[in-house]
Amino acid sequence: MNLCNLEALVPQYVRQFEAYIPSPPDDELQQMFGCSRLVRMNNNENPLGPPPAAAAFLKTFDPALVSRYPSGDCRPLRAKLADYLGVTPPQVILGNGANEVIAFVIKAFCQQGDNIVTADRTFAVYEWIARFSGIDARLAPLDDFGFDEEGLLARVDSRTKLVFICNPNNPTGTWWSRDRLIRFMERLGPDHIVVLDEAYAEFMDQPDYPDGISLLSRFPNLIIFRTFSKMYALAGLRIGYLVGTEQVTDIVRKTAIVYSVNTLAQSAALAALGDQTFITATRSLVQEGQQMLAAQCAELKLPILTSDCNFAMIKLPFSDTLAYRLLMQQGYMVRTMTGFRFPGWIRVSMSNCDAMQGFCTALSRLVHSRTDQSPLARAYGVSL
Repeated sequence: MNLCNLEALVPQYVRQFEAYIPSPPDDELQQMFGCSRLVRMNNNENPLGPPPAAAAFLKTFDPALVSRYPSGDCRPLRAKLADYLGVTPPQVILGNGANEVIAFVIKAFCQQGDNIVTADRTFAVYEWIARFSGIDARLAPLDDFGFDEEGLLARVDSRTKLVFICNPNNPTGTWWSRDRLIRFMERLGPDHIVVLDEAYAEFMDQPDYPDGISLLSRFPNLIIFRTFSKMYALAGLRIGYLVGTEQVTDIVRKTAIVYSVNTLAQSAALAALGDQTFITATRSLVQEGQQMLAAQCAELKLPILTSDCNFAMIKLPFSDTLAYRLLMQQGYMVRTMTGFRFPGWIRVSMSNCDAMQGFCTALSRLVHSRTDQSPLARAYGVSL
């Protein structure tokens, strides 16, 4: 049999890239770890579920619509988003989750020999998509867990097309104020595109947190990312979007894939958008969870990073991957942070009061078991 010569066919930058392996389904995880239930606290999902209008729509969705293609450019949703955001419909482009929207922008502006600049410990997809597209990703270290403008600027050169800033940052929750963002844009100049990822913008309740969209008239080289996955609890429907000037979005639209956002996602997003009562309820849930977790970490003397976002990072005095396994046995799934270049940290998503209380108890039990004689330690044959 003739074998395909993959060595010759696959680009070097693809061969060197390591594929991301998602976690197994919940039922498989429960069987693997012997837990009767599983509380997901790893993906920053909204435990309230979709806003009421979106939930009502999903219950009454007409199956006959499945046989028809969706609006190829999400026209009704783009119109409502534009009105809600105070821009024009051509300034909005939607995609199948933020990952696809990131790919649109990188494909639109970058070719081999170009580079992007971002932080070394932020949302990893900017770096991943650049690298498996053959584009160099230059990474600036965080400064006190936040984006460092000096480090970013030092890595920018004539081949830098895009600078990605996650504001607030995932996973640390740190953020730039409006004044700091404006100062950075002025120093960078107009010869590079700044991509401002505001996936968690709806959680922010700080007076000097910047609305990137309000700065477009001043900085036409700005692109803003947002999503329906986090605040609006539509993560399973995969729908994100970007906003820019019409001149910029006209370019990005050339690389955008039409018909990639399904009918269900578009209609649910239409129903969910702008539900301020739901946003207020979610913010209250997050604030309560953050306070509960901070109090528990203070009692356990564990460093914690909290913010307005629906997640927190906790520094453990032992392996984060071991903590993941032991917490899974108790039915709580967290995100290990070694892959984010934060070894020994875990990221915890805020959940409802009962889940947060249960997690705090599980965390306390885990930390207090940190002796060589611990049954948990003996079960894994290691010292915690």
